[in-house]
Amino acid sequence: MKILLVGSGGREHALAWALSASPLCDTLYCAPGNAGIAQLAECVPVAAEDIEGVVRFATDNAIDFVVVGPEAPLVAGLVDALDAAGIKSFGPRRAAAALEGSKGFMKDFCARHNIPTAAYGRFTNIEQAKDFVHQQGAPIVVKADGLAAGKGVVVAMTEWEAMDAIDMMMADKAFGSAGAELVIEEFMQGEEASFFALADGETAIPFGNAQDHKRVGDGDTGPNTGGMGAYSPAPIVDKAMAARIMAEIILPTVAGMKAEGYPFTGVLYAGLMITETGPRLIEYNVRFGDPECQVLMMRLKSDILPALLATADRQLGHFDLRWHDEPAMCVVMASNGYPGSYKKGTEIRGLEALPDANDLVVFHAGTARDEAYRLVATGGRVLGVTALGKDLAVAQKNAYDAIARIDWPEGFYRRDIGWRALAALKNSN
Repeated sequence: MKILLVGSGGREHALAWALSASPLCDTLYCAPGNAGIAQLAECVPVAAEDIEGVVRFATDNAIDFVVVGPEAPLVAGLVDALDAAGIKSFGPRRAAAALEGSKGFMKDFCARHNIPTAAYGRFTNIEQAKDFVHQQGAPIVVKADGLAAGKGVVVAMTEWEAMDAIDMMMADKAFGSAGAELVIEEFMQGEEASFFALADGETAIPFGNAQDHKRVGDGDTGPNTGGMGAYSPAPIVDKAMAARIMAEIILPTVAGMKAEGYPFTGVLYAGLMITETGPRLIEYNVRFGDPECQVLMMRLKSDILPALLATADRQLGHFDLRWHDEPAMCVVMASNGYPGSYKKGTEIRGLEALPDANDLVVFHAGTARDEAYRLVATGGRVLGVTALGKDLAVAQKNAYDAIARIDWPEGFYRRDIGWRALAALKNSN
């Protein structure tokens, strides 16, 4: 098959790594890709959000299957455009992608279908939003309704923080049109986890779980980011909890979306709070997470391509997946200053000296080759150093040992990825 992968981040490098290993994949293209993906696929200069350009390339090159990585082209209707051109693809159509494209839509949908989530209000008026905060008190969570690259959420521990967040999103337009409407919701107590399922419009099957680290600093301090690291599986999602998540959240979502006339096909990524009473939905994403995708692909034993094809062909009813027992950990290396402003074009050395092994992969996110063919950083999150281990402590050691050999003074990383699970495992022993 001729496959086109859309996107340019660490998630897409992990997908390229998995897709390129499939015996069904003859040729792999990536639009636009990055320096790491270029080692596995032919990168083409078409932006992920250039819907006409992606469809034109897929048509001109007789692409058999398109795998869409990021959320923005899904929300903008790339799958609809590919369908219209007769090209098979993996990902939800525009109407179904609203589960991520509009937090307000998602919350209203959950209310209609009795899916457990936080109590909330929706607001387009600053004063009404602030009045709601006064009525509810703090802590409270303020969210931009639209896409904000994982940064449009403020967990406000005081009313003043919530007021600042409302002003920042609505008055200052920090996230542009994404903050024209806000969702303000109840603060939930518990432990966060990420749960993934493939859905074909009719049914769904689990696709692993993980726990990521959103805050920029050690000990979960500082501002939210797109994700500074992840590990899989998350100990809090045992077999019984996974069964509850499927029965109470994932399957009712698939049934509800079908009943409302926009069946969901693709990957459902449920951001969850595991509370004393059970799992509650924080938010839905309609694509693989980043950096969760990196640890999931490392742990997946099955060929990824038949799974994605079965999703697109609505054939998941009898599909099964196999996983490595070993846990995986991904530690993100980011440019100094991230998630604020940062310098681009700094050189990264030392990757070539790392061992070429199946249990250690450095996935690229914001990288490129300059005119002298030096590897340089072009983004905020730049590398995802991902390792397997016989247990989580070994996976952590393998990842950090590799980082110690990477020469990039202009980069930084959290030094405590996996701390919560490792502490829990230590206490249980």
